[in-house]
Amino acid sequence: MTDAPRRFDTRDIARIAVFAAIIAALGLIGPIPVGPVPITAQTLGVILAGMVLGAWRGAAAVAVFLALVAVGLPLLSGGHGGAGVFVGVTAGYLFGWIPGAFVTGLIAHSGRGRLSWWRVALGGVVGGILVVYALGIPVASLVAKLPLDAVMIGNLAFIPGDLAKIAIATALTMTLWKAYPPVFGARRERALAARTAPAAADATDASAR
Repeated sequence: MTDAPRRFDTRDIARIAVFAAIIAALGLIGPIPVGPVPITAQTLGVILAGMVLGAWRGAAAVAVFLALVAVGLPLLSGGHGGAGVFVGVTAGYLFGWIPGAFVTGLIAHSGRGRLSWWRVALGGVVGGILVVYALGIPVASLVAKLPLDAVMIGNLAFIPGDLAKIAIATALTMTLWKAYPPVFGARRERALAARTAPAAADATDASAR
């Protein structure tokens, strides 16, 4: 079961704000230029938001961050901001962060019970790489006026770094799951309920006998 698209409560809003701030803070790490699209640490925050907050809240955290960028705050790596970044060569990747975080959370939080590291990591690969690249590559090709296959080949340089970010985000997520459950909100509560339900049922059966 995944987190439902219900109305966010005050705790949800606080979590969303915290992760939007985390994505912004990762922008303090300067970009690594590898062509028209640089390598940045902020995708780590995007992936982590989906893994920890789930689909809807993770996507909301990214959307809040991008809204702040759109109004002019220089929160992107390298101190960039403003509406102009959403029509540049990296625009597709930025827009891809929202569905990327959503899909990451959707896969990571699927199923019942506790989070499993392999599902969390799989969510990072599908959402953080495949979904973001699916939007980023065509837009970069169009804006930079480069052949699509050339941009796809150029994106191979990002794969090792993205896999490292997914490994880091997975380790952080599983550590938080054990060390600080409240950050997961209702997802953690459902996991605890699923774990205690069989025990309660067994106790009821025993007393009935």
